[in-house]
Amino acid sequence: MAGDASTGTFLQGLERGLAVIRVFSAEAPSLTLSEVARAVGISPATARRILLTLEELGYVRNDNRRFALTPRVLALGWAYLSSLDLGELAGPFMEELSAKTRESCSIATLDLPDIVYVARVPTSRIMTVALGVGARLPAYPTSMGRVLLSGLPDDELTAYLESLRAEALTDRTLTSVDSLRATITTARIDGYALVDQELELGLRSIAAPIRNSRGRIIAALNVSAHASRSTPTSLHEEFLPHLQEAATQITTALTHRGHL
Repeated sequence: MAGDASTGTFLQGLERGLAVIRVFSAEAPSLTLSEVARAVGISPATARRILLTLEELGYVRNDNRRFALTPRVLALGWAYLSSLDLGELAGPFMEELSAKTRESCSIATLDLPDIVYVARVPTSRIMTVALGVGARLPAYPTSMGRVLLSGLPDDELTAYLESLRAEALTDRTLTSVDSLRATITTARIDGYALVDQELELGLRSIAAPIRNSRGRIIAALNVSAHASRSTPTSLHEEFLPHLQEAATQITTALTHRGHL
């Protein structure tokens, strides 16, 4: 590092910022400014500048002078997870899920205000929009989006809903803050979300969470079906058990690989 620093290519500020992020852990999920400074080996003034910058960027939140990471930090690793671990490990489970349901299934992560597809096993074209890895859809009218939103802390969910300008994509789309909050809260309680033709007429989907080792939702898995061959009841009774089993298997596989 010293050699790089002497040539002007090493950014000490970036190094310290990453060190501050890494100091948070399961054993220390929230820290005071002085605790961060002591753990990283920097001055309180430097720690304050870094923490306030991270807070402004949305990677850290400040609750009564204790700082904690937000889910946005996960975005720093999404490129790696989506290109290797998540797709590689989830693939066999998704293939099995698709075979059991005979429908398409996908995994997405949250990048507000959207969801981003990181893995997909298609069966037939059921949407007018072509979806693949990297495709984005708004979070609010999608089953995976609602599952992912249900994992946000209440203050972040409130901020998202208050800034949202929801468009009625079909005559079934929920657009009011109260109705969206209610359905997201239901998803949090039930452990899944079902969307009936809110994103596109003729499309129904059901999603379940993929969690990390601390129980935090870091992705969502869904099954999508055309309305002509599915009902909300069939999604719940026939697809949901297989969906939840696959989500649990993917969570376990990722955790055992030590990447979450």
